[in-house]
Amino acid sequence: MKTLARWAPGLGTLRRYEGAWLRPDLIAGVVLAAILVPQGMAYAELAGLPPVTGLYTTIACLVAYAVFGPSKVLVLGPDSSVSPLILAAITPLLVTGDPESAIALAGMLAVLVGVIMIGLGLAKLGFVADLLSSEVRVGYLNGLAVTIIVGQLPKLFGFSTDADGFVDEVRQFLRNVDRTNRATLVTGLCVLAVLLVLPRLTTIVPAVLVAVVGATIASAVFDLAASDVTTVGVLPRGVPAPSLPFTSWSDVVPLLVGAVGITMVSLADTIATSSGFAARHNEEVDANQEMVGIGTANIAAGFFQGFAVSVSGSRTAVADQAGAKSQVTGLVGAGLVAALLLFLNGLLADLPQTALAAVVITAALSLMDLGALRRYASIRPSSLVISLVAAAGVILLGVLQGIVVAIVLAVLLFFRRNWWPHGAVLGEVPELGGWHSVTEHPSATQLPDIVVFRWEAPLFFANAGQFRDQVRRLVREEHPGWVVLQCEAVTDIDVTAAEVLRDLDEEVNAAGVHLAFVEMRDRLQSLVKRYGLHTTLDEEHFYPSLERALADITSAAAEGSVTDRPAGQT
Repeated sequence: MKTLARWAPGLGTLRRYEGAWLRPDLIAGVVLAAILVPQGMAYAELAGLPPVTGLYTTIACLVAYAVFGPSKVLVLGPDSSVSPLILAAITPLLVTGDPESAIALAGMLAVLVGVIMIGLGLAKLGFVADLLSSEVRVGYLNGLAVTIIVGQLPKLFGFSTDADGFVDEVRQFLRNVDRTNRATLVTGLCVLAVLLVLPRLTTIVPAVLVAVVGATIASAVFDLAASDVTTVGVLPRGVPAPSLPFTSWSDVVPLLVGAVGITMVSLADTIATSSGFAARHNEEVDANQEMVGIGTANIAAGFFQGFAVSVSGSRTAVADQAGAKSQVTGLVGAGLVAALLLFLNGLLADLPQTALAAVVITAALSLMDLGALRRYASIRPSSLVISLVAAAGVILLGVLQGIVVAIVLAVLLFFRRNWWPHGAVLGEVPELGGWHSVTEHPSATQLPDIVVFRWEAPLFFANAGQFRDQVRRLVREEHPGWVVLQCEAVTDIDVTAAEVLRDLDEEVNAAGVHLAFVEMRDRLQSLVKRYGLHTTLDEEHFYPSLERALADITSAAAEGSVTDRPAGQT
């Protein structure tokens, strides 16, 4: 049973299912299905696929996650942040005019995403989601929102373009705007207005349901098809049998690049959403099991003519607000979508395509976070620059290239903050208590003949030279007898840094200056011994606290017990 609960937590939940959960799960499932259908179709089109594939995807991923997913309330499905990546990944490999090729490629991509996610989960590498820092992720999503909106404008206006890249899309749209179909535009704007305004008035009825149903009825009553308003048409009846999505081995490697990008975005969304809702319900998040569950859902989607999926924060919020108690909510939603395809496949035949474009545009607007940019500008301008560069990468280079730029930026940001860390000379500030940076507190007092220096980063090969140079500068400018190194923020010392410490100790000793280390972690002191540095660094000069170090140094100086030692001895 422990094995079942470990690898199929959804089945474990069903074994412990309480009767009182059934009614709220059924209600939440019905509400969820009303959203899943139009969004699934809209995001399928955003991915360059037939609308019905969004419904296949929805069914497969919800059922798979209900079995293998650990969360009781998370809702998976087609997503606005993932669909553009799918389009970017499969477009270069498409056989022109062959929708089956697009479906197969998208299925292969979903399977690759699933395999990567399961591999990361089994290897307990859930932390890779942290590679996308907040500012990089905000920039990526803002850029993504802009590209989605621009890409959907021709559909909203009732014409098509053949553009390559953001700039070309804008140019083509402006050149063809005179081809606007007024009936299509009016319909799309009405749907857009409902989607934007209704949530501000009420949350009882999903806005997307009202907009889609209203657009479908209006299309049938006023015969909008006669005005050249493109509609969805009758969907294929039934659900496809499972099959292995495959086109060619030569497609696998190019698709892997897109799969990595989708995985990063999906993981970031998943961890953020699952953590938020878990905290709301006083539950713990198993990020690694979460990846296994989502990976399985992606593989299932790929085998049923679907495409890659992610966790949806908005749909999860809807399910949670509707009272969802368990994974049964997802099963109910999947069952209703399947029933639509089996028995009511003509129900949405009159749904205008422009309505789906409006749904996508609304989703894109929800991705934007301009407030975060304002916060970055006021708090940390460098974060604003990074976020804007990530957005520009997505807009100008393309969605897939943009996510690569975003990830590279995140990694460079990490190294930047550790390559050039902050080092500060400390002084005592009685009114605040303790020792603080003399730069930030000019009134801070320093003890004569002693410089207290704080290093605020791991000490490793990339910044060891800077550490050495800053200590050298202090010795040269301050002429102290002691340099006390406050090491609380030093979390690691590598071999290169150890060698630098040894050489630095010998160098300053030769100048009559002594080094002391305070608040160095026990693990690092063990490393220092292992590196053999205690042959040059006196063990007596490692102190548990700054106060103890200063007291001992001051006392020794008063007694005249500190004398110059040969180079290599502190």
